[in-house]
Amino acid sequence: MLLSLLLVACNAPIQVKSTTYTHLQLENSEIVEAQLLDLGVLAFDPGLDELSDKQAEIVLPAVRVAEGHYLANQLARTIQDSSSWGAVRVLPTKEIITDVYVEGTIVHSDGEKLELNIVVSDTSGQQWYQRRYQQEASKYAYERRKTLHRDPFQGLFNRIANDLAEYRKSLSGKQATTLRNISSLRFARDFSPEAFSQHIQADRKGVLEIKRLPASNDPTLQRVQRIRERDYLFVDTTQEYYDAFSLQMAAPYQSWRAQNYDEVLATRRLQRQSRERTIGGIVTVIAGIVAAGSSSGASRAAGAVAIGSGAMLVKSGLAKKGEAQIHIEALAELGESLQTAVEPRTVTLEDQTITLSGNVEAQYTQWKALLQKMYAIERGSPATLTNAKQTL
Repeated sequence: MLLSLLLVACNAPIQVKSTTYTHLQLENSEIVEAQLLDLGVLAFDPGLDELSDKQAEIVLPAVRVAEGHYLANQLARTIQDSSSWGAVRVLPTKEIITDVYVEGTIVHSDGEKLELNIVVSDTSGQQWYQRRYQQEASKYAYERRKTLHRDPFQGLFNRIANDLAEYRKSLSGKQATTLRNISSLRFARDFSPEAFSQHIQADRKGVLEIKRLPASNDPTLQRVQRIRERDYLFVDTTQEYYDAFSLQMAAPYQSWRAQNYDEVLATRRLQRQSRERTIGGIVTVIAGIVAAGSSSGASRAAGAVAIGSGAMLVKSGLAKKGEAQIHIEALAELGESLQTAVEPRTVTLEDQTITLSGNVEAQYTQWKALLQKMYAIERGSPATLTNAKQTL
């Protein structure tokens, strides 16, 4: 009887959870141009430093880094679709100046569950909020006949975008305009600190404040604004890279997610069966030993059978553990197969060919140096102009 109950329990099906889909809220009213904030989503931190020993065994660093770029781009596209913001881009570094920054860390990602830690701040250095979002994919998310042709975790991205839009609505028009002005002054200060350092200063908490605004027809400010237009060109080209990267990665990544989803469920089932069979087997062996010591011949015979049955269950449990390990190794192999689909790309920017491979931040540093030289040309200093032209 005990053996039958244990076998029934071990083979019981696992319940698969479904999730409630959150729809994206769209901005219906028109936002004044002077108050329309640009937003940058930083490529997500892969969260490798926070992995447990168990997670570290099956998470491939290269795959997580690729996920960090892919998920950030998915979020940026969702935020842009909400019509609540100006330009929404994925940024390789926070050195690129924009009005609002969204930073994310991948806490968990295995195809079944996605968990992200999101931090939002603005150009002044003021943090808006920090929140953790998680969602479990429905079993239908990966079935081709039933899929709605959207990301299995689109509802999570929608929730993040909705929260951002809700917080944005809490800002007054004056506050939004101030943030845009701070971004402009930060950029101007980088190129001409002698002219703009006194216009913005940090308070005791390190948050930037505007002390005074330059005249709108200030020739130095106008030169910097022209340089910033060129900076937008680089950032837009970088966004094209992220879009192409996501398009290239989409098919193999979704396939990997779907297979990973099945592997996670299978691994959990096998681990549960292994534990139950091993424990059940040990209990049966103990019961058999007790019965074997009985004075009754029938009890002793039953005890011998129980010992044998218990030993079989223990053996079965150990076999299940080995089978689970095979699935864990399969997860790693699936991740390895994904790496071949996320190779670096190159883009042509004016007369410069830039390789966007892993460290786009270094590329932006080089681009910023070129902008400094362009600014020197704008100023028209003869000696500086000659050197700058030679470099460019």
